[in-house]
Amino acid sequence: MSARPLFTAQLYITILVFLLIIWVAAGIGRWIWINTPVIWRKTLAASAGYIILSLFAIVFVGPFLWMLSTSLKVDTQIFSTDVKWMPTVPTVQIREPDSNGIMKTSFVPIKEIKERGRSQHVAVVEELEEGKSRVRYVVDNIVGGSPGRVVESAKLTPVNTLAPQWHNYPDALNSFPFVTYTINTLILCVLTMIGTVMSAALPAYGFSRIRWKWREPMFFILIATIMLPPQVTMLPVFLIFRQLGWTGTMLPLIVPAFFGSAFYIFLLRQFFMTIPQELSDAARIDGCTEMGILFKILAPISKPALATVALLSFTAAWMDFTGPLIYLHDENTYTLAVGLLAFLGRHGGEWSLLMAAATVMTLPMLVLFFFAQKTYIQGIALTGMK
Repeated sequence: MSARPLFTAQLYITILVFLLIIWVAAGIGRWIWINTPVIWRKTLAASAGYIILSLFAIVFVGPFLWMLSTSLKVDTQIFSTDVKWMPTVPTVQIREPDSNGIMKTSFVPIKEIKERGRSQHVAVVEELEEGKSRVRYVVDNIVGGSPGRVVESAKLTPVNTLAPQWHNYPDALNSFPFVTYTINTLILCVLTMIGTVMSAALPAYGFSRIRWKWREPMFFILIATIMLPPQVTMLPVFLIFRQLGWTGTMLPLIVPAFFGSAFYIFLLRQFFMTIPQELSDAARIDGCTEMGILFKILAPISKPALATVALLSFTAAWMDFTGPLIYLHDENTYTLAVGLLAFLGRHGGEWSLLMAAATVMTLPMLVLFFFAQKTYIQGIALTGMK
């Protein structure tokens, strides 16, 4: 029997077993619901909802936790067949000359070897051929000064203890111009955020508070542009920026933000429509201009929606990879996203350092959302409500 039909049969059986489990669970849940007193049903429904949301949260948080765990491991544990979430391979710092005779500092794993009836810790300096390793003795976390000896790798046993490799973070950040890339990213994000909020608020006000001919058809055309994939306009837009001489600079990444985004205009327009029209009419009677109504009346009321647009645009600019990759050619103008790609090209085999750099890049977005989540959720929840 070939491997492909066998795999297909196994897949079908797995799906059937999964559906059977769901059917049984649904039956048990229905029986529990029917036999539960009415006064407890609300609590039971809330508990079931929290359990389901927790399962989904584990699915989404899992990759980040694995990235964080990988950033604290040594490479030998990352590629080990014995999968462990926690970093359990201790290391010790040594200084040895490389192939060119230049002294280099590195961290090597610590293992245990039994000799003469007692166990000793050794630093595995180098993995040799024919199943042997060059080791140096470790006493009180200090490596001995001898050049080491060659032992059989089979005699070495791992030392299982919690040993996070915190040095991966400074090693990763010092291996590429992290500060320069961070400054470039912040400049791009702040200017993009300002441009997005300004260019979205003005059209949204016009589409929601001012009555003019062809307003609804124009808004429909604007919304239709959301369905246009960015890959379709990527080449024409690039040719335009190249004719303007903007390639190699941040202008192609910043200037479009000042010309509006259909999604953000829609988001603010829906929020503005929830505000009573009488407020605008009363302001006009008092002699207030349309710009005054927008900035003095609607803007203070719409802080949750404006903060949501600012947060979404800032996050999108922070995580943008395609745009900087296309338009930025000088390393001095790289953002963090493109800088990670350059880091991968130079340190392709050092996955722990790459995960450390990726964690540092991701953490600001998590912290930002943690402190702004109330405003963000409020802006999304109130949008479109009457």
